[in-house]
Amino acid sequence: MTRSFAAYLEVAYDDIQLLRSRLIDESSVDMLHRNEINLEQHGSVTLLDIQGDITILSESFLNDAYADANSRGAGKILLKFEKAAYINSGGISVLIQLLAKTEQNNQTIGIIGLSDHFTKIFNMVGITKFAKIYKTREDALKAMS
Repeated sequence: MTRSFAAYLEVAYDDIQLLRSRLIDESSVDMLHRNEINLEQHGSVTLLDIQGDITILSESFLNDAYADANSRGAGKILLKFEKAAYINSGGISVLIQLLAKTEQNNQTIGIIGLSDHFTKIFNMVGITKFAKIYKTREDALKAMS
């Protein structure tokens, strides 16, 4: 049985709310976990270069970077992860929420930089139904342009 995107989003939202309720306060998030996300424009593709692991604590960083890209009129977004990045279930939930936003805004999304392990995980949880995974930046930019 395949889940609808709405079902994925509902589970992701519930996971995020549960994990958020366990945090002491929002200010401690910045001290405990920091992502750096740089935006680069490559023709019609906006690349979000994500440094660091992806967990529930990445939510505000990813949302801010997406909002910045969206305010610039991004129609095509490429997420670039570090090969050694760790992505836990909370991080996957955050990414699913981001995918929901791109779908609502009729944006195309691609992903690069995943290890083989996380490529398999993204396939298993259905992320690849909504975002294409590319082997290289060059492949992604060529296909998305």
